[in-house]
Order: sequence, then C-alpha cells, then structure tokens
Amino acid sequence: MPDTALHHTATDWGIVAVFAVVYLGMFLGGLPRLKLDRSGVALLGAIAVIALAGLSVEDAARAIDLPTIVLLFAFMVVSAQMRLGGFYGAVTRRVGAMPLPRSGLLAALIGVAGALSAVFSNDIVCLAMTPVVARLCLQRGLNPLPFLIGLACAANIGSAATLIGNPQNMLIGSVLQLPFAGYVRQALPPVLVSLVLLWGWLAFGPGAKAGAGSPHPNPLPEGEGVMRGEVVAEEPAFDAWQTTKGLVVAGALLFIFLFTDWPRDVAALVGAGVLLLSRRLHTSHFMGLVDWPLLILFMGLFVVNHAFETTGLAAQAVAWLGAQGVHLADPGPLLVASAVLSNLVSNVPAVMLLLPHLGGSGAQAGAMLALVTTFAGNLLLVGSIANLIVADLARQQGIVIDWKRHAVTGIPVTLATLAVVWGWMKFAA
Repeated sequence: MPDTALHHTATDWGIVAVFAVVYLGMFLGGLPRLKLDRSGVALLGAIAVIALAGLSVEDAARAIDLPTIVLLFAFMVVSAQMRLGGFYGAVTRRVGAMPLPRSGLLAALIGVAGALSAVFSNDIVCLAMTPVVARLCLQRGLNPLPFLIGLACAANIGSAATLIGNPQNMLIGSVLQLPFAGYVRQALPPVLVSLVLLWGWLAFGPGAKAGAGSPHPNPLPEGEGVMRGEVVAEEPAFDAWQTTKGLVVAGALLFIFLFTDWPRDVAALVGAGVLLLSRRLHTSHFMGLVDWPLLILFMGLFVVNHAFETTGLAAQAVAWLGAQGVHLADPGPLLVASAVLSNLVSNVPAVMLLLPHLGGSGAQAGAMLALVTTFAGNLLLVGSIANLIVADLARQQGIVIDWKRHAVTGIPVTLATLAVVWGWMKFAA
C-alpha cells in the first residue's frame, strides 16, 4: 500500500484532503470558527471535489443514489402527516393514562416508541413524544430521566427493525437491494430482545436510578426551544381524519413492501403524493417538517465519497487490510468498524464509508451493518440525533440530561445489544 500511494496525482491528494476535512466535520458536528453544521460541510465538500476533479454536474448527480433520497423524502412526508394529525402525542397520552405501575408504564412507552420508530422516523417520534412523556412523569411524581433516556434508546433500537425505520437503513436497503420482508425476519428478533434488555435495565437495574436528582429548577417556557430545520417542538391537537389518512397510507406501503416486488421508492413517492392532496393541510406545513438538511447531507456525502473512491486509495486500503487477514465483510471486523465509525462520524456517514466495500456480501452483512450502526447510536448522548432531540426538549421542562446521565444507560445497553446482534447473526448464519 505505501508504494502504490506514491503514484497518485496532486488532484487525488486534493480530493483526499477535502474528504478528510469533510469527515472531520462529521466528527465535530461542524468546522471550528465557521457557522457550518454537518450538512453545510457535506455540501461545501461536494462543491470542492466537483471543482478539483473536474466533474460535470451530470457526473455528480449520477453519484447520488436517487432511490434512497426519494424514499427518505417520501417517508418524511408520511411522518409529517402523522405529526400534523397529532397522532404521536395522542398515543403517548393514551398510554400515560393507563393505570400501570412504574415498570409497566416504562414497558408500554418503550414498546410504543420502538414500534412507531420502525415505521416512522425515529427523530420525529422523539420530537413528538418527549414533551408529553416529560410532563406525564412530572405529573405522576416519577423520575423522568429513565423514561426519557428509555424513549431515545427505544426509538433508536426500534428503528432498526425495518428498512424504513431510519435513514441509514433506507440507504443499505437501496444499495444492497435487500428484500424488505427478509430483512424484517433477520432484524426483528434482536430488536425485540434488545428492547426487553433496555426495559429490564431501566426498570430494575442500575438504570432505574439513572441520573438521579431533582430536575433543574428553572424550566424554559413551554413552546420555546428546539428547532431542527423548520421543525418546531409543538405538538398539534389530535385530528382523527388526518391520522386515519396517514395510517391508511403507511399501512398500504407496508403491505406493498412486505408482499410485492414493487419499487419501494416509487410506491413511497406515490403515497406521499396522496397525502399532499389535502383540503385542510397546506403543502407548506408538510414541507416545513421535511428534514432538508439531512437530504443535503446525503447528497453531499454521496458526491464526496464518489470522488474519494475514484482515487483508488480506499480500494487499496481495503486490499491491504485483506492481506493482513482483516476482511470488512466478515462479521467481526464489520461489527467493530460499524460501531466505532458510527460514534466517530455518525451512523449515516459510517454506512456510506462501509457500503462500497461489502460488495456481494449478501443480506447478512447488510443486516449486520444496519443493526450495528443503529444500536451504536445509543452509546453516547451525541451518538444520534434522536438522543439530542430528547435532551434538548427535556431541558424545556427543566430536566437536564447530560452525557454522564445518559452514559449510565447508553453504554451498558449498547454493549448488551451489540452482543445480542453478534449472537443472533452467528446463530442465524
């Protein structure tokens, strides 16, 4: 590898430098002294490699996996429909009204968050459920920290159950052409076991007292606070018609994905189109809930990664690792690489880095990558956007979730769930 690296051109090394800066931005969440978040870094990186490599706009566009972008956009619209219909808050309040003991309430909320995140965006689920859960716990005199940390972890774990539960799964399913039903059969058992482990830790283990202590005495005024793109943390009133409309479309899409071979991106786009035909909800309401920065992040990274692949350095590095007996497609190296990269640069960039080197490894490697990159998001507070959404919204209610309090649950639950994935994949092989 060292010898071959010397034969690359100045353009190649310029692309490598841009690639390194972009992934430094992924690690830091932006670039020092610049008002750039991850999406801005990815976009500027794409512009830089287009200029350096002399790519045409058409070449750059071909580097983008359009089915993934279309599928992601369509399900953002579906999730927006459910949020505008007040579905998430209504379900959470219904669960909170049940005469359950603490452990039963915790189990119900973890189950609901996990199930909803398997179909709808885990970030949107956390955005809608967090204020309701926080107020519910404070009203019932319960320590809200285990419930809120459990909500974030359950949303991450549950989203791994399907190929539409989170952005990285959509990407993996699209690029590797994984069958929807086949993936669910592989992923559902470790997801269910992991949700039970999470509940057990929070209900009966040390996690039951995670971050024990009184809430911060000065809550922010209700309605003030978190925004992600144009998404404001304010739950709309329940609308039975809009909720039913969204559930019918989501159910129809799940049926199509499970029992037909229709293209998932086209079916989802048609479903989104049906939801946009509304006499009561303005198109701008849907578009305001679409996570445009995430779509830009995807497109920018597609272009940057494509340019980096053309240098041949990535292929040479993988070949060198293979010569040392380390094959990324093997379960052990893939689990370690996925978990480490997910916490260094976030799970979407990690998946983009690893996917090109899985080749024809098949459904098992795809399932391993999807499960590990998703579960690893629970390790640290900054490991997933869902965690940060819950922490920020909890702060509005005067509840402080810092990295130490999160780590009491995040680290052991992540290690346990990764062990579950490893054991299941070895058993199912």
